[in-house]
Amino acid sequence: MNRIVPLADARDLPIYRRPITLLFLMAIAMPLSFSTWSALLNNFVIEVAQFDGADIGWLHTVREIPGFLAVGVIAVIIFIREQTLAMISLAMLGIATALTAYFPSMGGLLFVTLISSIGFHYYETVNQSLQLQWLPKDRAPQMLGLLVSAASAATLVAYGVIVVTWRAYDLSYNFVYMVSGALTLIIVAYCVVMMPQFEAPNPQVKKFILRKRYWLYYALQFMSGARRQIFVVFAAFMMVERFGLDVDQITKLMLVTLVANMVLAPVLGRIVHRFGERNAMAVEYVGLVIVFVLYGGIYWFGWGVTLATVLYIANNIFFALALAIKTYFQKIADPGDIAPTAAVAFTINHIAAVFLPALLGYLWLISPGAVFALAAGMALVSLMLALLIPRHPEPGNETVFSRYVAAAPAE
Repeated sequence: MNRIVPLADARDLPIYRRPITLLFLMAIAMPLSFSTWSALLNNFVIEVAQFDGADIGWLHTVREIPGFLAVGVIAVIIFIREQTLAMISLAMLGIATALTAYFPSMGGLLFVTLISSIGFHYYETVNQSLQLQWLPKDRAPQMLGLLVSAASAATLVAYGVIVVTWRAYDLSYNFVYMVSGALTLIIVAYCVVMMPQFEAPNPQVKKFILRKRYWLYYALQFMSGARRQIFVVFAAFMMVERFGLDVDQITKLMLVTLVANMVLAPVLGRIVHRFGERNAMAVEYVGLVIVFVLYGGIYWFGWGVTLATVLYIANNIFFALALAIKTYFQKIADPGDIAPTAAVAFTINHIAAVFLPALLGYLWLISPGAVFALAAGMALVSLMLALLIPRHPEPGNETVFSRYVAAAPAE
């Protein structure tokens, strides 16, 4: 990478070398590999590796171990810059994705998934940190919405190509995985060569910190990780196992979801900015309670694939409002706490992810509807936590209880 440029001076650089451009390029590079891997995964493991519900649960448990260990980012950034770590992590994700189809067995997939997951989770940790350091507070919700939209647009192109060419050209899993991984690596190469190292004005604390006044943020992260795992692991798996959807059909479903996110994510960012994090999260969690209850009804009452499709799309739209958790933390955090707290929060987010997929994989064999009922309960707990966010969060006013606590030094 090139010279170090203070963030305040980056506005004088050409647009193709600015921090916001780097954020958008990274937002595009990650889903080219990860979303393609996810789109093909359920068909690949069922058709090629002969997985059942318990097997897919173990695969996702292994995939989430690096997320649980994301706190290790704090140790790594002592020696290398966050921006450099983001590039290394994206490269690991791209390489692992490209090689996935060469490991069509339980052991092989666990190995390559672990490498991919280290890249994905370490990238996500530092990416969140860089976003909150580089984006101004008054524009962060809108810009985060645009970044989500850009990622959705990139994935839309990738999925569109799969839908159009999968059957027409009889594509193989190996070919698609190789191409998607290579595209990520090309973008990484551009970022390494063309982008300077950007220096944020607030030096980051490079040690483990766990502050009492961030407790609500930690709780929201824990519940978000637990709830999301159920959807990520079992929603698409259900579409293949119960309704027999093929690769191009699953990809078409994800295409519709991506179009919805691409159009709505900037709007949702503006909604968070206009109505506040508490209201945005409340809407998200009420919607998710309804969605997960109806998911359970698909198994309990035999409702069909049309409802499952609508719920899948709605679920993804509600999840886009998760950017409110980021901006809530940005408003209450000390500027130097962003990087270490992003690592700690990512680990907290993945505590449940380490054991839930494997545990619920066995519950899935007994009662798939019960898995989604559990997710509805988690969404309800998240709703109660969201209502503890004050109308105007800031340091010293982190929760609705802050007004009743005597002024004291922040911890």
